[in-house]
Amino acid sequence: MISTLKSLLLAAAVIAAPLAGAQVASAEGEKYILVSHAPDSDSWWNTIKNGIALAGDQMGVDVEYRNPPTGDLADMARIIEQAAASGPNGIITTLSDPDVLSGPIKDAVASGIDVIIMNSGTPDQAREVGALMYVGQPEYDAGHAAGMRAKGDGVTSFLCVNHYISSPSSTERCQGFADGLGVELGDQMIDSGQDPAEIKNRVLAYLNANPDTDAVLTLGPTSADPTLLALDENGMAGDIYFGTFDLGENIVEGIKSGVINWGIDQQPFLQAYLPVVVLTNYHRYGVLPGNNINSGPGFVTKDGLTLVEKFAGEYR
Repeated sequence: MISTLKSLLLAAAVIAAPLAGAQVASAEGEKYILVSHAPDSDSWWNTIKNGIALAGDQMGVDVEYRNPPTGDLADMARIIEQAAASGPNGIITTLSDPDVLSGPIKDAVASGIDVIIMNSGTPDQAREVGALMYVGQPEYDAGHAAGMRAKGDGVTSFLCVNHYISSPSSTERCQGFADGLGVELGDQMIDSGQDPAEIKNRVLAYLNANPDTDAVLTLGPTSADPTLLALDENGMAGDIYFGTFDLGENIVEGIKSGVINWGIDQQPFLQAYLPVVVLTNYHRYGVLPGNNINSGPGFVTKDGLTLVEKFAGEYR
Protein backbone atom coordinates (compact mmCIF):
# COMPACT_ATOMS: atom_id res chain seq x y z
CA MET A 1 0.00 0.00 0.00
CA ILE A 2 2.80 2.42 0.90
CA SER A 3 4.66 1.49 -2.28
CA THR A 4 1.53 2.06 -4.37
CA LEU A 5 0.88 5.43 -2.73
CA LYS A 6 4.50 6.43 -3.31
CA SER A 7 4.22 5.52 -6.99
CA LEU A 8 1.01 7.50 -7.38
CA LEU A 9 2.52 10.55 -5.71
CA LEU A 10 5.59 10.32 -7.93
CA ALA A 11 3.47 10.04 -11.05
CA ALA A 12 1.36 13.02 -10.00
CA ALA A 13 4.45 15.14 -9.37
CA VAL A 14 5.86 14.30 -12.79
CA ILE A 15 2.59 14.98 -14.62
CA ALA A 16 2.34 18.36 -12.91
CA ALA A 17 5.78 19.37 -14.21
CA PRO A 18 6.41 20.55 -17.80
CA LEU A 19 8.04 17.72 -19.77
CA ALA A 20 10.81 19.70 -21.40
CA GLY A 21 11.66 22.02 -18.58
CA ALA A 22 11.96 19.97 -15.41
CA GLN A 23 14.15 17.26 -14.00
CA VAL A 24 12.24 14.09 -13.15
CA ALA A 25 12.40 12.79 -9.58
CA SER A 26 14.23 9.49 -9.07
CA ALA A 27 12.91 6.55 -7.08
CA GLU A 28 16.18 4.60 -7.24
CA GLY A 29 18.81 7.35 -7.16
CA GLU A 30 20.17 6.97 -10.70
CA LYS A 31 20.90 10.12 -12.66
CA TYR A 32 21.41 10.48 -16.41
CA ILE A 33 22.45 13.62 -18.29
CA LEU A 34 21.82 14.10 -22.01
CA VAL A 35 24.14 16.60 -23.72
CA SER A 36 23.32 17.76 -27.24
CA HIS A 37 25.07 20.04 -29.72
CA ALA A 38 21.84 21.89 -30.53
CA PRO A 39 21.46 25.64 -29.98
CA ASP A 40 18.49 26.90 -28.00
CA SER A 41 16.91 28.17 -31.22
CA ASP A 42 16.48 24.69 -32.74
CA SER A 43 12.95 23.59 -31.85
CA TRP A 44 13.47 20.11 -33.35
CA TRP A 45 15.17 19.13 -30.09
CA ASN A 46 11.96 19.57 -28.12
CA THR A 47 11.13 15.99 -29.08
CA ILE A 48 14.45 14.88 -27.55
CA LYS A 49 13.57 16.72 -24.36
CA ASN A 50 10.16 15.05 -24.26
CA GLY A 51 11.72 11.64 -24.87
CA ILE A 52 14.22 11.87 -22.03
CA ALA A 53 11.61 13.30 -19.67
CA LEU A 54 9.13 10.49 -20.34
CA ALA A 55 11.84 7.85 -19.94
CA GLY A 56 12.87 9.40 -16.63
CA ASP A 57 9.25 9.32 -15.49
CA GLN A 58 8.67 5.71 -16.49
CA MET A 59 11.99 4.39 -15.17
CA GLY A 60 11.94 6.46 -11.99
CA VAL A 61 15.34 8.13 -12.52
CA ASP A 62 16.69 11.68 -12.55
CA VAL A 63 17.22 13.06 -16.06
CA GLU A 64 18.64 16.34 -17.24
CA TYR A 65 19.10 17.95 -20.65
CA ARG A 66 22.05 20.26 -21.30
CA ASN A 67 23.24 22.02 -24.47
CA PRO A 68 25.41 24.93 -25.64
CA PRO A 69 22.98 27.87 -26.10
CA THR A 70 24.53 28.96 -29.40
CA GLY A 71 25.52 25.50 -30.63
CA ASP A 72 29.22 26.16 -30.06
CA LEU A 73 31.01 22.79 -29.93
CA ALA A 74 33.84 24.00 -27.70
CA ASP A 75 31.15 25.04 -25.24
CA MET A 76 29.57 21.60 -25.61
CA ALA A 77 32.90 19.95 -24.76
CA ARG A 78 33.01 21.96 -21.53
CA ILE A 79 29.42 20.95 -20.75
CA ILE A 80 30.35 17.26 -21.10
CA GLU A 81 33.27 17.82 -18.73
CA GLN A 82 30.97 19.55 -16.23
CA ALA A 83 28.36 16.80 -16.57
CA ALA A 84 30.99 14.14 -15.86
CA ALA A 85 32.29 16.08 -12.85
CA SER A 86 28.80 16.05 -11.33
CA GLY A 87 29.01 12.25 -11.02
CA PRO A 88 25.98 10.91 -12.91
CA ASN A 89 25.43 7.21 -13.49
CA GLY A 90 25.47 7.80 -17.22
CA ILE A 91 25.86 10.40 -19.94
CA ILE A 92 23.95 10.34 -23.22
CA THR A 93 25.57 12.62 -25.77
CA THR A 94 25.74 13.49 -29.42
CA LEU A 95 29.10 13.15 -31.19
CA SER A 96 28.71 15.80 -33.85
CA ASP A 97 32.46 16.43 -34.17
CA PRO A 98 34.84 13.74 -32.87
CA ASP A 99 37.84 16.07 -33.06
CA VAL A 100 36.28 18.39 -30.48
CA LEU A 101 34.24 15.99 -28.37
CA SER A 102 36.14 12.69 -28.24
CA GLY A 103 38.50 13.85 -25.48
CA PRO A 104 35.85 14.83 -22.92
CA ILE A 105 33.81 11.71 -23.70
CA LYS A 106 36.82 9.41 -23.27
CA ASP A 107 37.63 11.16 -20.00
CA ALA A 108 34.09 10.55 -18.76
CA VAL A 109 34.35 6.86 -19.65
CA ALA A 110 37.76 6.62 -17.96
CA SER A 111 36.25 8.05 -14.77
CA GLY A 112 33.75 5.18 -14.66
CA ILE A 113 30.72 6.86 -16.22
CA ASP A 114 28.78 4.80 -18.78
CA VAL A 115 28.16 6.67 -22.03
CA ILE A 116 25.75 6.13 -24.91
CA ILE A 117 26.19 8.11 -28.14
CA MET A 118 22.94 9.25 -29.71
CA ASN A 119 21.75 11.15 -32.78
CA SER A 120 25.06 12.13 -34.38
CA GLY A 121 28.24 10.16 -34.75
CA THR A 122 28.52 6.54 -35.89
CA PRO A 123 28.69 3.10 -34.27
CA ASP A 124 32.43 2.99 -35.05
CA GLN A 125 33.00 6.38 -33.45
CA ALA A 126 30.97 5.33 -30.41
CA ARG A 127 33.20 2.31 -29.98
CA GLU A 128 36.34 4.42 -30.39
CA VAL A 129 35.40 6.70 -27.49
CA GLY A 130 34.47 3.75 -25.26
CA ALA A 131 30.70 4.21 -25.34
CA LEU A 132 28.40 1.28 -24.63
CA MET A 133 26.52 1.70 -27.88
CA TYR A 134 25.12 4.06 -30.51
CA VAL A 135 21.43 4.93 -30.86
CA GLY A 136 20.55 6.94 -33.93
CA GLN A 137 20.32 7.16 -37.67
CA PRO A 138 23.38 6.40 -39.84
CA GLU A 139 23.43 9.76 -41.60
CA TYR A 140 25.30 8.86 -44.78
CA ASP A 141 23.13 5.77 -45.27
CA ALA A 142 19.99 7.84 -44.77
CA GLY A 143 21.16 10.41 -47.31
CA HIS A 144 22.07 7.65 -49.75
CA ALA A 145 18.64 6.03 -49.39
CA ALA A 146 17.05 9.42 -50.03
CA GLY A 147 19.23 9.93 -53.12
CA MET A 148 18.29 6.51 -54.49
CA ARG A 149 14.62 7.33 -53.98
CA ALA A 150 14.98 10.69 -55.70
CA LYS A 151 16.92 9.11 -58.57
CA GLY A 152 14.04 6.70 -59.10
CA ASP A 153 11.76 9.73 -59.30
CA GLY A 154 13.89 11.28 -62.05
CA VAL A 155 16.01 13.76 -60.08
CA THR A 156 19.49 14.50 -61.50
CA SER A 157 20.44 17.78 -59.79
CA PHE A 158 19.67 19.31 -56.43
CA LEU A 159 20.32 21.95 -53.79
CA CYS A 160 21.24 20.73 -50.30
CA VAL A 161 20.49 23.44 -47.73
CA ASN A 162 22.97 22.74 -44.92
CA HIS A 163 22.09 24.80 -41.86
CA TYR A 164 24.70 23.16 -39.61
CA ILE A 165 27.72 22.80 -41.84
CA SER A 166 30.16 22.62 -38.93
CA SER A 167 28.69 19.22 -38.05
CA PRO A 168 30.21 16.45 -40.22
CA SER A 169 27.02 14.40 -39.92
CA SER A 170 25.10 17.14 -41.74
CA THR A 171 27.52 17.03 -44.65
CA GLU A 172 27.21 13.23 -44.68
CA ARG A 173 23.50 13.64 -45.39
CA CYS A 174 24.20 15.83 -48.43
CA GLN A 175 27.06 13.62 -49.63
CA GLY A 176 24.98 10.47 -49.27
CA PHE A 177 22.19 12.08 -51.28
CA ALA A 178 24.60 13.01 -54.08
CA ASP A 179 26.08 9.51 -54.13
CA GLY A 180 22.60 7.98 -54.20
CA LEU A 181 21.84 10.10 -57.25
CA GLY A 182 25.19 9.18 -58.77
CA VAL A 183 26.34 12.80 -59.14
CA GLU A 184 29.07 14.97 -57.66
CA LEU A 185 28.08 17.01 -54.60
CA GLY A 186 30.25 19.97 -55.62
CA ASP A 187 28.62 23.32 -55.06
CA GLN A 188 25.14 21.82 -54.82
CA MET A 189 25.49 22.10 -51.03
CA ILE A 190 25.29 25.59 -49.54
CA ASP A 191 26.18 26.83 -46.08
CA SER A 192 22.86 28.47 -45.27
CA GLY A 193 23.58 29.46 -41.67
CA GLN A 194 20.77 29.27 -39.11
CA ASP A 195 19.08 32.64 -39.41
CA PRO A 196 15.68 32.05 -41.08
CA ALA A 197 15.79 35.21 -43.20
CA GLU A 198 19.33 34.43 -44.38
CA ILE A 199 18.39 30.84 -45.23
CA LYS A 200 15.46 32.03 -47.29
CA ASN A 201 17.58 34.56 -49.17
CA ARG A 202 20.36 32.06 -49.91
CA VAL A 203 17.89 29.49 -51.23
CA LEU A 204 16.30 32.12 -53.46
CA ALA A 205 19.71 33.25 -54.70
CA TYR A 206 20.84 29.71 -55.52
CA LEU A 207 17.65 28.81 -57.38
CA ASN A 208 17.72 32.10 -59.24
CA ALA A 209 21.30 31.37 -60.38
CA ASN A 210 20.49 27.69 -61.07
CA PRO A 211 16.92 27.66 -62.41
CA ASP A 212 17.21 24.11 -63.81
CA THR A 213 17.73 22.56 -60.35
CA ASP A 214 15.53 19.46 -60.06
CA ALA A 215 15.25 19.13 -56.32
CA VAL A 216 15.80 20.70 -52.91
CA LEU A 217 17.00 18.74 -49.88
CA THR A 218 16.81 20.32 -46.43
CA LEU A 219 18.24 18.87 -43.23
CA GLY A 220 15.51 19.68 -40.71
CA PRO A 221 12.95 22.32 -39.71
CA THR A 222 15.65 24.97 -39.28
CA SER A 223 16.34 24.92 -43.03
CA ALA A 224 13.04 23.45 -44.27
CA ASP A 225 10.76 26.16 -42.86
CA PRO A 226 12.54 29.12 -44.56
CA THR A 227 12.89 27.05 -47.75
CA LEU A 228 9.14 26.58 -47.82
CA LEU A 229 8.79 30.37 -47.67
CA ALA A 230 11.37 30.80 -50.44
CA LEU A 231 9.59 28.38 -52.77
CA ASP A 232 6.29 30.06 -52.08
CA GLU A 233 7.84 33.42 -52.94
CA ASN A 234 9.49 32.34 -56.22
CA GLY A 235 6.52 30.26 -57.37
CA MET A 236 8.31 26.89 -57.27
CA ALA A 237 6.30 25.42 -54.40
CA GLY A 238 4.74 22.18 -55.55
CA ASP A 239 6.71 22.20 -58.81
CA ILE A 240 10.23 21.43 -57.60
CA TYR A 241 10.99 18.05 -55.99
CA PHE A 242 11.42 18.64 -52.25
CA GLY A 243 12.69 16.17 -49.68
CA THR A 244 13.75 16.86 -46.12
CA PHE A 245 15.27 15.24 -43.09
CA ASP A 246 13.30 15.26 -39.85
CA LEU A 247 9.81 16.40 -39.07
CA GLY A 248 8.09 19.44 -37.64
CA GLU A 249 4.77 21.21 -37.83
CA ASN A 250 5.51 23.12 -41.05
CA ILE A 251 7.16 20.09 -42.65
CA VAL A 252 4.10 17.96 -41.93
CA GLU A 253 1.88 20.63 -43.45
CA GLY A 254 4.19 20.75 -46.48
CA ILE A 255 3.92 16.98 -46.94
CA LYS A 256 0.16 17.14 -46.49
CA SER A 257 -0.19 19.86 -49.13
CA GLY A 258 2.10 18.13 -51.62
CA VAL A 259 4.84 20.78 -51.54
CA ILE A 260 7.23 18.35 -49.77
CA ASN A 261 7.48 14.88 -51.32
CA TRP A 262 8.74 13.12 -48.20
CA GLY A 263 10.36 13.60 -44.82
CA ILE A 264 12.98 11.29 -43.35
CA ASP A 265 12.02 10.42 -39.80
CA GLN A 266 14.97 9.44 -37.62
CA GLN A 267 12.61 9.18 -34.64
CA PRO A 268 14.39 11.53 -32.21
CA PHE A 269 12.02 10.49 -29.44
CA LEU A 270 13.58 7.03 -29.47
CA GLN A 271 17.10 8.50 -29.58
CA ALA A 272 16.51 10.09 -26.17
CA TYR A 273 14.06 7.60 -24.67
CA LEU A 274 15.88 4.34 -25.40
CA PRO A 275 19.29 5.27 -23.91
CA VAL A 276 17.68 6.08 -20.56
CA VAL A 277 15.83 2.75 -20.57
CA VAL A 278 18.97 0.85 -21.63
CA LEU A 279 21.22 2.50 -19.04
CA THR A 280 18.73 2.08 -16.22
CA ASN A 281 18.25 -1.62 -16.89
CA TYR A 282 22.00 -2.06 -17.30
CA HIS A 283 22.72 -0.47 -13.94
CA ARG A 284 19.89 -2.25 -12.13
CA TYR A 285 20.06 -5.71 -13.65
CA GLY A 286 23.26 -5.91 -15.70
CA VAL A 287 21.43 -6.44 -19.00
CA LEU A 288 22.54 -4.70 -22.19
CA PRO A 289 21.48 -5.03 -25.85
CA GLY A 290 24.11 -6.81 -27.91
CA ASN A 291 24.18 -4.27 -30.71
CA ASN A 292 23.67 -0.64 -31.67
CA ILE A 293 20.14 0.61 -32.33
CA ASN A 294 19.15 2.29 -35.60
CA SER A 295 16.26 4.66 -34.98
CA GLY A 296 15.93 5.51 -38.69
CA PRO A 297 15.69 6.26 -41.54
CA GLY A 298 12.02 5.95 -42.32
CA PHE A 299 10.27 7.85 -45.10
CA VAL A 300 7.11 9.73 -44.17
CA THR A 301 4.81 10.54 -47.08
CA LYS A 302 1.33 11.97 -47.43
CA ASP A 303 -0.18 8.50 -47.05
CA GLY A 304 1.18 7.93 -43.54
CA LEU A 305 0.55 11.18 -41.73
CA THR A 306 -2.15 10.35 -39.18
CA LEU A 307 -0.04 9.77 -36.06
CA VAL A 308 2.86 11.83 -37.38
CA GLU A 309 0.61 14.86 -37.79
CA LYS A 310 -0.88 14.34 -34.34
CA PHE A 311 2.48 14.19 -32.56
CA ALA A 312 4.77 16.25 -34.85
CA GLY A 313 7.15 18.39 -32.82
CA GLU A 314 6.21 16.54 -29.63
CA TYR A 315 7.02 12.85 -30.08
CA ARG A 316 7.65 12.63 -33.85
